[in-house]
Amino acid sequence: MTRIYALAAALAALGAAACATPSVYGPATTAGGYGYSEQPIESDRAIVRYAGNSATSAELARQYALRRSAEYTLERGYDWFHVVSSNLDARSGSGGPRVGVGAGGGSGGGASFGGVGVGLSFPLGGAASSSYAQASLEIVMRRGPRPSNLANAYDARDVLTNMAPATGR
Repeated sequence: MTRIYALAAALAALGAAACATPSVYGPATTAGGYGYSEQPIESDRAIVRYAGNSATSAELARQYALRRSAEYTLERGYDWFHVVSSNLDARSGSGGPRVGVGAGGGSGGGASFGGVGVGLSFPLGGAASSSYAQASLEIVMRRGPRPSNLANAYDARDVLTNMAPATGR
């Protein structure tokens, strides 16, 4: 019987670990709709967003948005970008997929028995989880050296060099 409870505990830990993984850095087309996206406003101005799941901290969402802003800046032939406005939104709630593990046992008629059950539930009827972290940055991109006296201005190459370890890429 102790093996059954040990197995149930191991499965519960595995299920919890699977649900506690932050969103992977990548485009928003990845599973669950999490990731980065851009909305061009003008040729040198855009809104860059990163949306993460419930295990993604607000700070990590902000770092991912900064990283994508640097990549986007270089992809367009610019050298640095200025964050002219930003928004950070983090909410937690319930209603998403859930993992459940149960174990039981008993005896009767001279025999003993045990069992373990694992269940996975999903909300029906469009009830989605309200847990997420999202960062939105409005950026203006420029060429040449970054001005040292402009607050919230970032050299795109420096951002990519310095944030690669923090964002796992």
